[in-house]
Amino acid sequence: MFTRLLAARQPSSGARRLTDASVRRVHATLMSALNTAAKRRLIPFNPASFVELASGKRPKAVLWTDERIAEWRRTGKRPKVAVWTPEQTGAFLDHASADRLYALYHLLTFRGLRRGEAVGLPWSEVDFAGGNVVVSVQIIQLGYRTESGPPKSGSSRPVALDVDSVAVLRAHKARQAAERLAWGPAWVESGLVFTREDGSALHPEYVTRHFERLARAAGLPPIRLHDLRHGAATLALAGGADLKTVSEMLGHSTITITADTYATVLSEVARRAAEGAARLVPRGQTADPRPPGPTSVPPGPEDDSGPPPMRTKGQVSGGAPRGT
Repeated sequence: MFTRLLAARQPSSGARRLTDASVRRVHATLMSALNTAAKRRLIPFNPASFVELASGKRPKAVLWTDERIAEWRRTGKRPKVAVWTPEQTGAFLDHASADRLYALYHLLTFRGLRRGEAVGLPWSEVDFAGGNVVVSVQIIQLGYRTESGPPKSGSSRPVALDVDSVAVLRAHKARQAAERLAWGPAWVESGLVFTREDGSALHPEYVTRHFERLARAAGLPPIRLHDLRHGAATLALAGGADLKTVSEMLGHSTITITADTYATVLSEVARRAAEGAARLVPRGQTADPRPPGPTSVPPGPEDDSGPPPMRTKGQVSGGAPRGT
């Protein structure tokens, strides 16, 4: 993380800007180290305690509705985190279906792998018979340099595959075998699922840029490649998966992160929950949904002079205002 922080400070490094949340995590690690140094009297005080940081709140993902698309086209401003609707997602996949990296974007769309996890996925961790992949490694980008490391959660995790995803990966493996034959001795045996045409490893930044080109060519509103991960979570929730299942699929450390970030994106999820709650209460066929009207006071001219009609006995025997 510190290497990424230093690389991101160099404009020519090609590194993406660290988010406020990432900066706060780096600061927390530095605070802990310097606090230990101060307790051991290696330094007189912790200088990191005087640093003022942005809030670093995790932005809420929003859906690309027609209204938001119209506003984006009018002003050029886009949400920080936006997710395609299921219809927009389908349009992207249809457009990208002939692309040689279609299987990669399909996997990100439906199973929510991180970019580095998909780029670093080896064939040895793909189980066609069991219908799952095991995320055990990721490619980390340091400036523009890359290196292999453990997943963000620190441990490997299995990710179940749907039938379509298994079929897409099988087709991708056959395509890669054809490329291996075409390249002959020049083929690079990396063992990775997603590679360049010669079998060498993909650079994560290339995957991002290629995705952006495909999305523009499909005529869709812009999202980040990482937002496909948001979309995978909301699709799973809309499909009936519980939060714990989605949290494990994404490799979150706690279910709270999943609930806070993804649970409110698709309005269909909230509407389905509301309809399900309403159907739990049985109602008679003759029930009148209209609220009952006043029946105790006969109609008459609106006049507040004199005692009100049909006065009932007051509940307070003394000390109350007149007419109580």
